[in-house]
Amino acid sequence: MNSAELKLKIFRQVDGLDKSMLEGAYGLLANYINGLQCESDWEALSNTQKNGIYKAMDELANGQHILNDTVMDKYKKMYPNE
Repeated sequence: MNSAELKLKIFRQVDGLDKSMLEGAYGLLANYINGLQCESDWEALSNTQKNGIYKAMDELANGQHILNDTVMDKYKKMYPNE
């Protein structure tokens, strides 16, 4: 896949996101890009950690996520006095 095809694929995935998801995706991308500017932090990560970050980015792009509010609501109902 060349650069233009990859950019188009990313655009199409991002284009379908709602505002909350778009902000999350932007945050991940910005952190990733900023991380590249500080190579020592990125290079300090193990391959397992790097692969975990890549996997999380792919899952977010594919809509495989749970919003924080959803998780919090679930556990507030399970543990109302805590």
